[in-house]
Amino acid sequence: MTEQTAAPTAATEEPAAPAPEQEIPSAGAEPIPVTDVQAAEPVPVTEPVPAAESIPATEPVPVTDVQAAEPVPAAGSVPATEPVPVTESVPATEPVPAAESVPVTEPLTAPEQALAATEPVPAPKSSRRVLRAVARWTAAVLVLGGLGTGTALGITSMERTEVPGLATEGDGRWDFPELSLPALPAGSPRPFNEANVAEIHHADLRKLLIPAPAGATADKKLTGGWVSTTQFVSEFRKDKRGELTQLLDDSALRHIAARGWTMPDGTRSKVYLLQFNSTAYAQGLRDDTYVSSTPGIPLDWPTDLQLDESWNAGGKVPETAVYAYGETKTGKGRIHEAYIQAGDTLALVIHSQQGKKIAEQIPFRQTLILQNQLLG
Repeated sequence: MTEQTAAPTAATEEPAAPAPEQEIPSAGAEPIPVTDVQAAEPVPVTEPVPAAESIPATEPVPVTDVQAAEPVPAAGSVPATEPVPVTESVPATEPVPAAESVPVTEPLTAPEQALAATEPVPAPKSSRRVLRAVARWTAAVLVLGGLGTGTALGITSMERTEVPGLATEGDGRWDFPELSLPALPAGSPRPFNEANVAEIHHADLRKLLIPAPAGATADKKLTGGWVSTTQFVSEFRKDKRGELTQLLDDSALRHIAARGWTMPDGTRSKVYLLQFNSTAYAQGLRDDTYVSSTPGIPLDWPTDLQLDESWNAGGKVPETAVYAYGETKTGKGRIHEAYIQAGDTLALVIHSQQGKKIAEQIPFRQTLILQNQLLG
């Protein structure tokens, strides 16, 4: 009894508060101060409640929760690992089931359920067969389409003479470069424009000359530039050159441009462009040299030429006049000659072969038509 009176004043004045007002903290809450329980020494400890009743042994608290909520031990307190004795005055409340704080079974089974839910449902065998058949036919169509496209590209890239069944022999045409009209000075119209009454060619006459075709060898005397009257009259018979020179002097001739070439088959080509001060002078020279049903002043050639009656003025440009001649009325022979009058300009085109070889008529007419288009 003496020991009980010697107890601290706080213990005598305030007897130990009944424990029913307290609750057992759940995991993660503030721990109950142990010092208060120890201070109540007079309270007899009777039949402690087994720990199995408060926390079933079969349901251990997850280790992760205990580690996440480590309480800070107070000075002089009992280690947190030791169970707190529970007396009769402190009835134990119903233990908090561990499943409420941290469910254990659901997280373990959830991933398996999710994986099971994502597994694809096997398609029926009949659907798979249809898909395989469609895939095979699609692959076959793509292969055949690729072969057809490659064949078409190969054929279109070939020349006509290289395609089996379509091969045709060439008709003798020459391969001329792409032609284009030269630029005009600012404000100058084309020769046959309504604003150009005199039908004057305002473009550089040298740029109106037809270019040499592919494979040609250029004539060193006739390079596409200006030539003299002497060079022009040298194409005619010697006994007529003086007369022609006088006619040119009297016709207000401005200048002469010329180009010549020789093809691999031996054909020699010459083109002369004579420009005058007006269309009237060009027309006058044509009349004075009797260019109409006959070539007028003959070329330096052993035979006289005749009007080519087979010439149908193909590719004729309006407002221009074309006269074609050959050794026969059909234009065939070793030489072809033609005059073109286009406004103030008179052109002379000559194709010839040496010896007994016939000069091809198709390239001659091709040259004549293209030159006429350039002048028109």
